[in-house]
Amino acid sequence: MKSSGDSGAGTTGIGGLAARFGLATHVLRHWESMGLLCPARDAGGRRRYGPEDVTRVATILTLKQAGLGLDTIRSLLAATADRAARHAILRAEAERLRATIAAARASLELVEAGLDCAYEDAGRCPGHRRLIAERIGSPALR
Repeated sequence: MKSSGDSGAGTTGIGGLAARFGLATHVLRHWESMGLLCPARDAGGRRRYGPEDVTRVATILTLKQAGLGLDTIRSLLAATADRAARHAILRAEAERLRATIAAARASLELVEAGLDCAYEDAGRCPGHRRLIAERIGSPALR
């Protein structure tokens, strides 16, 4: 029998918690196996999630949405992570995100150059040619 609803003082089963966040139950089990979650167990051995677990899942999802991987999240949420360790992790993530943003901006610039082009052949577009020349370091295409 699966535990999925509320049946304890302020706790919920794995199905209830998964449904609350639109997750599959195996995701919560995986996070538990990684040490991201540590739910209490009832007398039958079923997982019971309390308010702190709900907050923890919301935190994990928010950090994942920000682009952080589960290993990084585990390091950030570790009880032993001090401020200096957290800052080192977050500095590295900020740098990774800056690189991703720069790459996305370059991609957007290329796409917009194509949109602004009146030529049938995109290879003849001045904006496209300039961007390609910059990429390959060839002044001949500019």
